[in-house]
Parts: sequence; C-alpha cells; structure tokens
Amino acid sequence: MLITYLTATACAVAAICLGRSEYEKKALSVEEMNLYSDKVSKDRTFIFLSDLHENTFGPNNEKLIRAIDKIRPDAILNGGDLIVTKGKHAKTRHALSLIKELATRYPVYCGEGNHENRIDWEPETYGVSGSQYRKELKKAGAICLKDQSALFDHEIEITGLDLDHPFYGKALFHPLPSMPSDYIEKKARKADPDHFQILLAHSPLYFDACAKWGADLTLSGHFHGGTIRLPGLGGVMTPQYQFFLPWCAGIFEKQGHYMAISRGLGTHSINIRLNNRPQLLVIRICHPKEGSCAKPTLKRIL
Repeated sequence: MLITYLTATACAVAAICLGRSEYEKKALSVEEMNLYSDKVSKDRTFIFLSDLHENTFGPNNEKLIRAIDKIRPDAILNGGDLIVTKGKHAKTRHALSLIKELATRYPVYCGEGNHENRIDWEPETYGVSGSQYRKELKKAGAICLKDQSALFDHEIEITGLDLDHPFYGKALFHPLPSMPSDYIEKKARKADPDHFQILLAHSPLYFDACAKWGADLTLSGHFHGGTIRLPGLGGVMTPQYQFFLPWCAGIFEKQGHYMAISRGLGTHSINIRLNNRPQLLVIRICHPKEGSCAKPTLKRIL
C-alpha cells in the first residue's frame, strides 16, 4: 500500500512539474538593469536576446515583438543560440523571421553561440553553412559580429566574440580549457578604452578574461538559467553538465566591469524550465547623475 501511495504521489508531482514547465516555457518575463558610466553622454536602452532556440511567443513571435516595442530600445543585441543545431538539421526559420521583423524597427547586432558555431564546424552535418546563415541574417538587415566590432552612436562599441569549440566542451567528461590572456585581443581586436565596450561572449565562464580585455559590460547566456532554479541554490545544471554554478544567471562585477547573464528565451535538448521563466533583458546604459552610484540590479518590469 505504501509503495502504491508513494508511486502515485511521485507521478502526481512529476505531472505538476511538467505542466508548470510547459507554462513557463511560454511565460515571458521582461527584466531591466541600469548601468552607469561616464563613458556615455546620454542614456541608451538595449534589448538583449539570448538562447531563443527557435522558441516562439505567439504566432510569428508576436508577443515577443510587442514586448520589445513597449520598451522601444535604441538597438537589439543578440548573444547567440537563436537557432537549434541538433540531429541532422539546423532549424533557423523562426530566428530569421524574428530578426527580419526586428530589423525593420531597430538596429540589430548579432553575436554567435555554440549552435551557430556548429554550422561552421560541421556544415555537412546540418545542411547549412555558417556563411550561408550569416548571409541570411545580413539579408534580413542584421549586423553580424563574428570576432568583429561595430561602433554604435559614436560612444558604444559592440564586439562579438566567437568562442572556439573546446570552450563549449562537456565539463563532466573533460576539464574545460582556461582562456589565454591574449585570446580575445587576437580573435576580435584590442578594446578601445575611450568607448563603452559591450562584449557579446556567449559562455559566461570566462568573465575574468573578458574584464581584463576591457569589456565594460559582458553579455552572456548559454546556461539557460540552470534549467531548474531552486531558492537559495540557483540553477541546477548547465548544458555543459556543471551543477549549481553561481553564474547561471544574474549580474556580476569584477573591479568595475560587469557581466549580465540571461536566462535565455528557449530550450533544446533538456526541454524543461522550472522557477526559471524565459527572460527578455532590458539594459539601460546611463550617464551618471547625482545619487546614481549604486550597483546595477535586476527588476521585472513586464
């Protein structure tokens, strides 16, 4: 009798969790951080997209687009993994449709994640090459930053770092490599200290190197918020099989340099979200005003 009761209870809990996960995967949360810097002369607002993985919020992503239009950002920053490369095909339709629609309204800057990288590494496997995908992004109106930089509004430089394959390895099986001190400079160029430097670096594991390179703000994702978030413990597991890492999501600081890690907008292989709603991150980079020295915090606005 006890075994039957425990089995029924476990099944009921699993069903509730799965139902909650299905709800959360479409329950968009819009959250905002403010960051102050004397490198800018006026306030700018950016939207950071990460890890969409072909997810949709309403037909043709209408809910996502409406949420962005309510903010009316100065530009859109894509941190990578909008697409899904899994099995023998790359899925790109919803990502390209979204970028095409957003680019009619705002400047769109696209960095790359490991899923975009895979079609560079193995185009024969996924049926599309990285150059073909970037061509479609550019055709849609986006600015592609694969180890490249672009100057936005004279004061803000946006750099996309394309991390090499070993940095995305499974930590459960092999130790991950450390990042050489000159890696980012060799890949992407030297940071300009006179501009506010935004670095799109998909994995948050290398914040030390990003900060030393000169990134005022590093924008990352990749870890999907840890898949399941537990109060007091944070994210449970990353796609690289690391457990309870403190930097699965949130804002972090090193000697005046900041990193914002998005919980992402979608899922892929592990299609679960619990206590971990998809996040649309609003970033306001502000000129300092009296009383504006507090460190940035996240707050939900929609």
